[in-house]
Amino acid sequence: MASAHVIALRGGKVSGTELDPAEIQVLQDLTILAFAPFVSGAIAHFEARLQGRRGPRILQPYYDIAKLFRKETLVPEDASFVFLVCPVVAIACYLTVPLLIPVLTNYPLPLGYMGDILGGGFILALAGFAVALGAAETGGPYAQLGSSRAMTFGALIEPSILFVTFTVALVTTTDLPYFEAAAVRSSFAQFVHPAHLLAALAFFLVVLSDTGRIPVETHASTLEFGMIDEARTLEHSGPPFALLKWGSAMKQMILYVILINVFVAPWGLAGSGQLGAVLLAIPVFLGKALGIGAVFAVIDNSFSKLRLFKITEFMAAAFLIAVLAVLVLYLVGR
Repeated sequence: MASAHVIALRGGKVSGTELDPAEIQVLQDLTILAFAPFVSGAIAHFEARLQGRRGPRILQPYYDIAKLFRKETLVPEDASFVFLVCPVVAIACYLTVPLLIPVLTNYPLPLGYMGDILGGGFILALAGFAVALGAAETGGPYAQLGSSRAMTFGALIEPSILFVTFTVALVTTTDLPYFEAAAVRSSFAQFVHPAHLLAALAFFLVVLSDTGRIPVETHASTLEFGMIDEARTLEHSGPPFALLKWGSAMKQMILYVILINVFVAPWGLAGSGQLGAVLLAIPVFLGKALGIGAVFAVIDNSFSKLRLFKITEFMAAAFLIAVLAVLVLYLVGR
């Protein structure tokens, strides 16, 4: 039996084709997988324009990834098989999260009930741990430096994520992302609720940190004082390096999905499984992702570069805002 079936026939013409929920879940994964490099390239191009440079081509990430897949894989002398396994584990984690969050539909898909925001955060944390472990396996000083910094700052930002999750759970009586988005769409009062706005702001700061947009040197820096994410991939080459670059773009895209389709603008999603509605949700989401990416690029280029130890103060501010969201919820009510 074909998974896509005709739902109505009038006058001998097909009025709609409905996709199977499993097909939509696969399409959500493919959307993140296929368009994550495009969003990264568009943001990089826009950021270069802000700085008065011509910048790379929008499709440059695709060319880079394709070139790396054709390169030879070199393994450091002291590294074990973990060095090659970690990029695969990371990309598998990034392919799992889109099954749990509202990428294209405003109604839960079958696997959407299997994980909440906290569970998705754990999967992303596992991906980050795998990348850091692969970097530590090399024994290289800069790779270990970036790995240590990434894990330290990741541990500092986790309390903010927990309090955002608690706020969502208290407001909607569940921490499933689909139901939080439905609560925001239900009424304007829910959208402007102080607790929701504070939780959204706290998560905005979390995304700003996790996507490397805190203005410390530069998010793609190779300078010792500022490099964090870039340092973890210095020893990789060939296909594993391509997976890491692709996974980094996918992680950014996933965080944008949660921020946009759960907290800020959960509109424009498909309300049914009809093929046209689901396909229309793809360009709508891409437009929203490019918009929020442009906001992050403007923030990154509008402030003087911070010293490295200032990141802890930034994360403390995100944590306090998340705590304030919980307090406001108790004071103001749902």
